[in-house]
Amino acid sequence: RVILGSEDRAAAERVRELYESRGCPIMITDIRTAEMIKYASNAILATYISFVNEIAFICESLGADVKDVVQGMGYDKRINAQFLNPGVGFGGSCFPKDVKALAHMASQNNHARPHLLRAVLDINMSARRVFAEKAVRMLDGDAKGKRVGVWGLSFKPDTDDMRESPAIDIVEALIEQGAEVQVYDPIAMQAAREHLSEKVTYCKDAYEAAAGADALLLITSWNEFKQLDMEKIKESMRRPVLLDGRNVYDPQELRDLGFTYAGVGRR
Repeated sequence: RVILGSEDRAAAERVRELYESRGCPIMITDIRTAEMIKYASNAILATYISFVNEIAFICESLGADVKDVVQGMGYDKRINAQFLNPGVGFGGSCFPKDVKALAHMASQNNHARPHLLRAVLDINMSARRVFAEKAVRMLDGDAKGKRVGVWGLSFKPDTDDMRESPAIDIVEALIEQGAEVQVYDPIAMQAAREHLSEKVTYCKDAYEAAAGADALLLITSWNEFKQLDMEKIKESMRRPVLLDGRNVYDPQELRDLGFTYAGVGRR
């Protein structure tokens, strides 16, 4: 859709003519409403992510499988499960900024308690913290001196954008715990250098990032990581521990290969 915010209806109608060939809905409204449509759209998408991550936390506590839960929810025609993908939280230039902006505007304009928006942001940060804590648990509760490989640094696949990327907080948390972290991303390596600690080791490919590792963390679901020789990966690691932050892999397949595997909200 195209949203046109204007206080001059005649001018907005002229602008509408420029976009009519696109064949999508065109809506004309006042400037403040157009702004709210943009913020509210990103806020609800961010809410989906935080909601399913909270469900994933509960699934892990109860021994349920979040993938089955989401599939079952999706059979209800009122629920679009397409956007319910648990992981390590959202990042990027839009979702964090827009949710924060909406919460700020609410609190500055006689709505002092934007509870849901603040909860969305809190859960998003919790997803990163919980993932890093799980990694430490899989390292027998002590990351000091352990080598950790990380696959994926950008906030989503097919971009080198590191803004608000969950990988930043996760990598830094592991370094603070004394881990030796070696990382790889298909295209975000240069951008990552501006955001990560100087203690990080940058690898030439996914295989090098896994070599000698006591644990391997997948943070960004690049298609490249779905096509690797996982038997070769396992043989190269010091300990075949894999923590899948995007539920890319089939748990049983990796366990059959000999990995100690954990996803997000998986049984």
